[in-house]
Amino acid sequence: MSVSIGGAKPASESRRSKASPPHDQKKRKSPTRVSPALYLFPLPAIAVTLVFLVMPTLQAFQYALTDWNGFSAAFNYVGLDNFVRAFTGDSLFTNALANNLKFMLVVVIFQTVVSLVLAMMLTKNSRGSILLRALFFFPTILSSVSVAFIWKFIYDPNFGLANSTLGAVGLDSLQGSYLGDDAQALYWVAATQVWFHAGQMMVVFVAGLQGIPRELYEAAEIDGAGKWQQFTSITWPLVAPATAIVVAYTTIQSFKAFDLILGIAGNPPKASLDILSTRIYSSFANAEFGYAAAQSIIFMALIALVTWLQRRVLRLTQKQE
Repeated sequence: MSVSIGGAKPASESRRSKASPPHDQKKRKSPTRVSPALYLFPLPAIAVTLVFLVMPTLQAFQYALTDWNGFSAAFNYVGLDNFVRAFTGDSLFTNALANNLKFMLVVVIFQTVVSLVLAMMLTKNSRGSILLRALFFFPTILSSVSVAFIWKFIYDPNFGLANSTLGAVGLDSLQGSYLGDDAQALYWVAATQVWFHAGQMMVVFVAGLQGIPRELYEAAEIDGAGKWQQFTSITWPLVAPATAIVVAYTTIQSFKAFDLILGIAGNPPKASLDILSTRIYSSFANAEFGYAAAQSIIFMALIALVTWLQRRVLRLTQKQE
């Protein structure tokens, strides 16, 4: 045992401290240190994003303030006139906006419910469930134009499959003109959209449901909870991340149903089937690039707002459960 007198360090400790440098002066190479050359790899992706996404978006904001026709080199700045025109002086745009909100509401509700019910029925990885999942997922791999023409044939009032089937089973009173009825046409297209993508959203829900521990359901059954109580207390709160993905993705799909609408209704679609994306396309086709850019910005802002509101509502609903 070494003893220091008057605060002096023992000779052995003094020699040890002189022989080894201070700890903070050591330069140790971290085993996780990243080579600077690796930072070059994201550069192509960043360049592509800047050229094909960021710059066109910024240009859209610039052209939205002009009366540019898309061809001439000269244009005039008109301030916010294009935005004012969209909401107060263009009945076609407000009609398309109303149609799109109705279409989105129907598709989000029914597609989410249908895909969740299918997922709950096919959660187990049995052969039958896997086969049915593949069957329900199949429409997703088809192109939008193919789906549009298939359902255009089904909805045909003269020789379509829907009216033929209803007539064959004696339900002639339920036969209709479907797309020919302006009051119902949008909802029949919404039904097509649900059929088109419900299988895709079912896969997302299956992944979410398979992540819920089975012990929770076993404990709930022991406590005497019924199926509805298990759903409201276990399934719905714990499948929240999957629900948020499905609702957000379905909302964006609803606003982007451009090719489905054009395939079913032709170009330009009639007023009862006109949605925002087809209205913007018509503005571009009419050489109103400045006005179309303003409509596109409203379109983007609306999708962001609706998606944010949906996430807030879902979060509040599932917290209450």
